[in-house]
Amino acid sequence: MIRGREAEPVRPVRPGRPGPPGDGYGGPAPLLVYAAATALTCAALAGTLWHGLHEPGNALAFATLIAIGEIARWGAAPGEREPAPLGAAGALAYALLGECQGEPTTHGVLQVIAVVVVCALAGAVPQLARGQYHALDHVVRRVLSVTFAAVCFQPLYNSGELGQWARGASYALFLVVLLVLTALCDALLSALILRTRTGFPYGPLLRDELRALLGIGSAVCATGTVIALAVAVAGLWALPVFCVPLLLTQLSFRRYEGVRATYRQTIVSLARSTEIAGYTPSGHACRVAALSRAVGREMGLTGKELTVLEYAALMHDIGQLSLVDPVPHGATVLLPAARQRRIALLGGAVVRQTGVPAEVAVVVERQADPYREQPLPARIVRAVNAYDDLAGGGGGAGGAPGALERLRLDAGRDYQPEVVESLARVLGRGGPGEPSPPALAGPGTPDPAGTPFPAGTPFPAGTPFPAGTPSPAGKPGREPAATDAGRAAPPGERSRTGPGTLPGTAPETPVRPGSPGAAPPGEPQGPVAPHPE
Repeated sequence: MIRGREAEPVRPVRPGRPGPPGDGYGGPAPLLVYAAATALTCAALAGTLWHGLHEPGNALAFATLIAIGEIARWGAAPGEREPAPLGAAGALAYALLGECQGEPTTHGVLQVIAVVVVCALAGAVPQLARGQYHALDHVVRRVLSVTFAAVCFQPLYNSGELGQWARGASYALFLVVLLVLTALCDALLSALILRTRTGFPYGPLLRDELRALLGIGSAVCATGTVIALAVAVAGLWALPVFCVPLLLTQLSFRRYEGVRATYRQTIVSLARSTEIAGYTPSGHACRVAALSRAVGREMGLTGKELTVLEYAALMHDIGQLSLVDPVPHGATVLLPAARQRRIALLGGAVVRQTGVPAEVAVVVERQADPYREQPLPARIVRAVNAYDDLAGGGGGAGGAPGALERLRLDAGRDYQPEVVESLARVLGRGGPGEPSPPALAGPGTPDPAGTPFPAGTPFPAGTPFPAGTPSPAGKPGREPAATDAGRAAPPGERSRTGPGTLPGTAPETPVRPGSPGAAPPGEPQGPVAPHPE
């Protein structure tokens, strides 16, 4: 058990905006990557200006294709693996272009780099103008990956050595292998840059990048190979023809991401029902989800594991809707263990009816179990939820430093020490350092001041309000819920149509605290007999 350690200074959790190049983690490696890309760019532009542009028609056609592809990435979702697949395929095809309509090409490595740099920068200008410096990461990746492909292909082809041993099917196979190696190089660079921006471990980030290669990455490699081979036979007219399949693939991926974003927004809306009903503080669910996702990445979770963790963190407090009286500040960490488990089990029962994966319900149900019996996502949710409860004033811990010290004192008994230390490292970097998923960055997300709704957002009729929230009638506090007959339920009663009634469940009978069959104050109310009509 870790005891007696002083709390480290902790910066408040905030959504960070990526800073200029080199402002992050990873030691000198990121600076070397940027320095290499800058040196290659300067050498390519200087060499092209000095020797002139070879085959301007080919250069202009490929530059147009790459520029259109780069501009198309403006509508990409945050965190999209390859926001400009058409630009990537066009750049790789130009790097691997040896013939055009049966005539050998004469452009070299420097001209390829120059064309790609100009087009990539043209697509990044709007983002750079808005101060989004992470757009340079995309340019650096594109320059270095295309340089790798061009250096491996152009000297071999121009010297004639490639044509001596690679003909027909062997030539196409050579292009495919080279593009696969280029994609691996790009994945290594992307993971390194993400490590720089977020501070997360390099291994899990690289696994995510390699997994993404099976999706849009494979389509980019295949299209780049087909374009290079088609232009060699049919000429530049092959460019628009063979770009259509990739454009359709990109559209399909965008629609898929849109469906996922809508699904996340639905889960966020359900999770925020506890905030609207006044059971938890505003923004609590989204803060816990964002911080849990960051801690999960810190501990090596990837892909589906992070998605399950995020969904469970969003809905971890949904069981509080069964309480007669809200827990002060929504801080379940201060409740006895038996009550925490009961709320968790009730929450898991609700989550199972939402259609999310069963693993999410398991995490919600087991978040209050002894940590040695919990799966890792449940351990993370438990620790992060306790931190947010304590840091928000629910336990008088004295803010973020006191909350973290409280978790460290209880590590080994209530919380896994590795989870607490991972949380401390994430907080030491200023909180979640990755772009929020669409569900956590859309309309209705709490702003830095903690406001759950934009100004002027109407509440649904009959919705109870958090304490101090003006109701439509101008009265602060929670509105009395109405019964079937339209009268207000007496204070202390639970209405048959009030906040305790969940969609798809039978209406409940008003139960007065202290009456036979009623649970003690603050306890979840059990089932009651049907109301006589």
